[in-house]
Amino acid sequence: MSDDTIRLATIGRIIRRRRRLLTILTLVGALAGYGTSLLLPPRYTTSASVLLPGAWEERELLTQAEIATSSVVVDRAAGTLGWSGVSGSELRDRVNAEAADGNIIKISGTAETPERAQRLSDQVAQQYVTFAARIAGDNADPETAAAPEALRKMVTQTSRRITDLAEAADPGRTVESVQTRTELAKLRTALQVAVSKLEQADPATNKANMVVMGPAARPAGEAPPTRMQLIVGGALLFFLITVIGHLTAARMSRRLRTEPEIAAALGSALLGTVDVPGEPRTRRPKGLGPRARIRRLLGVDTRWDTPPPQTSGDEAGRRIRYRRVCARLRDQLPSPARLLVVVPDGDEIAHRAAGHLVTEAQSDPSPGSASRGYPVLRVVGVSVSQPLIPDRDEESGAVVVLSAGNWTAAELAGIAEACADAGHEVVGTVVAGPVRGRPTPSADDSPDGATAAVPVGVDARGGTA
Repeated sequence: MSDDTIRLATIGRIIRRRRRLLTILTLVGALAGYGTSLLLPPRYTTSASVLLPGAWEERELLTQAEIATSSVVVDRAAGTLGWSGVSGSELRDRVNAEAADGNIIKISGTAETPERAQRLSDQVAQQYVTFAARIAGDNADPETAAAPEALRKMVTQTSRRITDLAEAADPGRTVESVQTRTELAKLRTALQVAVSKLEQADPATNKANMVVMGPAARPAGEAPPTRMQLIVGGALLFFLITVIGHLTAARMSRRLRTEPEIAAALGSALLGTVDVPGEPRTRRPKGLGPRARIRRLLGVDTRWDTPPPQTSGDEAGRRIRYRRVCARLRDQLPSPARLLVVVPDGDEIAHRAAGHLVTEAQSDPSPGSASRGYPVLRVVGVSVSQPLIPDRDEESGAVVVLSAGNWTAAELAGIAEACADAGHEVVGTVVAGPVRGRPTPSADDSPDGATAAVPVGVDARGGTA
């Protein structure tokens, strides 16, 4: 598993190098969202508000919201609407009620058309008010319900008695009689006002007087999720799944990325790293068959998780790296010998590096030189899935050239086993990396024209000083 930190640059590299695949899958997600919208008919939602006068506790409001969506209320609304093929159980899934601030119950209805949604909300609100008033009347205590009537009778009798007392008093003959009649009239009026206020303050009466606050508004647009929301959501979902899939695959990748890991997997020493200038456009692997064509169409025939190539030095600096590899091979072998350069199939960078290495090895010092010459190299491609190395003939060993980040430890171990099975000892490993090449220097600056560009310790022909 790779422990590299996922950075925004990594996501940006996925978008750049997999833009064709991301575009196609995003369009597929949009089409999936559009197909889902065709399966789901459009929905319209509106709400009607019911005002509950008086003092209500929060738990009582929640109870009223449950009553508004109860089967009794919804079944009565369904019977009144009389929609064919729509039962009360189906309407219960389309009706919702919630308690709002100010003792208000908001009843929402959802239907296929704006007109039906408006009628559904209004009808459920009306049936709820009727049912709530009936509950309040049925649940009233008989003694409590009879108390106001008894009080009215008592007030009536008391008023008559007051009238009789007022008439029995000496009408207007004395000051005391006038005052008595006046006091009795005030007492009768105050008694009637008190009874009226008592009736208005009755909680049962107030709670039964629920009011529908006007008809529901006709909805102007569809209820979410709309068709556009489904299309955008499907496109975004497929885009995110693709990006996350790439990140997960890179996170779970077992390909070796460092030179010590590659050398350890092959069981050999690291001879060095070499640079391979990148071409203006990376050549894509050629393949036949419909699968290869589909991979080229989707743009997945090239790696995306390789870091961008760094800018290299000039041609002289790159040749120095190849000379050092050849010098290490020469110093490691007891006498001039022939070696196989084993390159995995499909590793374009390694194939180009092997070609440069063979070219550099052919620049052998002159026969009259006191130093031993470079070994003779021959490039051999090997299939990673079924590695097969030519039997040992004139060659006395093998050098494995490959690029980092392309092969697992098991695949490299298979190449090493194939070399051992053919009688070749892996004398070293060369890791090639792509770089951005600079413009070719002029003849005066070339390594053949100026030996000053060659560092101390390596002569112009590749031999040690």
